[in-house]
Amino acid sequence: MNEKEISEIRRRFRPEKSNITNICGCYVNTSKEIVSEFNQSIALMTEDESEKFIAILKKTLSGTLNKNLLPIEFTTQQVVSGEEHKLLMSLRDSVLKDEEAIQNIFKKVIEAITLEENYLILLAYDTYDIPYRSKDGGKPDDSSEVFSYIVCSVCPVKMTKSALSYYAHTNEFHSSAADWIVSPPEMGFMFPAFDDRCSNIYGTLYYTRDAAESREEFVQAVFGCEAPMPAVEQKETFQAILSSTLEEECSFQTVQLVHEQLQEMIEEHKANKEEEPLTISKGNVKQMLRAHGVSDTHIEAFEEQFDQQFGSEMTLSPKNIVDVRHMELTAPNIKIQVSSSREGLVETRVIDGVKYILIRAEEGIELNGVPVHIS
Repeated sequence: MNEKEISEIRRRFRPEKSNITNICGCYVNTSKEIVSEFNQSIALMTEDESEKFIAILKKTLSGTLNKNLLPIEFTTQQVVSGEEHKLLMSLRDSVLKDEEAIQNIFKKVIEAITLEENYLILLAYDTYDIPYRSKDGGKPDDSSEVFSYIVCSVCPVKMTKSALSYYAHTNEFHSSAADWIVSPPEMGFMFPAFDDRCSNIYGTLYYTRDAAESREEFVQAVFGCEAPMPAVEQKETFQAILSSTLEEECSFQTVQLVHEQLQEMIEEHKANKEEEPLTISKGNVKQMLRAHGVSDTHIEAFEEQFDQQFGSEMTLSPKNIVDVRHMELTAPNIKIQVSSSREGLVETRVIDGVKYILIRAEEGIELNGVPVHIS
């Protein structure tokens, strides 16, 4: 799925647009015990309640693609005979009316995750009459296909603190009791995937709120496959490979130039409004290093380490590797952040045998919030 397709489905999560009729779920405590189960009709909810339920489900399709939203592909063998895929198909094809399938997915999720607080598992089914769109960007026409899918959200339920509250009917302030509040989802998924604006039962879209945590046990239990490497871990691993394999050639200038090229690729991809997610391969990085004068010996070492850590066919999202907003330099007791558009303000130099980081000083310099002059 690309960002445009995710946005198209996300826009459906409004009471007036979705075809969600029921939301089922279970409330689980920290001892992995089901406290209660429910199957509530949207039609019998108040408008405020239905909006809140749908807003929670919509959050499961939020965040950045390849960082919070991770496409997962099933193998042909899984689709043919895999237990996990069969369960997901049963949930969708039964319109969430297969009670045994619902109990099985609850059981898998509960056994796989451990949260510090109670949590809520929500399941919803929706159908989308996909409007036909011409390649020239013309207006939507009659529906060409119906996309049927399920959404699952796992939401922590946290205890609020007692506080003073205003009661309008008496125009007074009184103490309000602590209560249990449903928080935004910690993880979840949509099945099947919506690829090329069509249903793709070979894929699913997995959501994790924390880009540093992929929750391997959840992915293994629900999808029967390994979890993708978290975005934060991708960045740390890539940085470690550069540092260890380039050795003395891992200079300030080399790393800066690599990051600048990645940022340029991100900006160009955005400017061209390309629909497919931007990714780079091991070969792309090798070309950058070679263009910056890195020796073949170190490039070969980079290639070997890349294969060991990521796999030879792995592609990475540049957004997971570089920060498009700023460049950060750190040293003992020093931390410097520079806007990505002004990286040229920083350079390194050796003066009388001493290494320095030089920052060109312009207008608007402040020290602890106090405007100062450099003379």
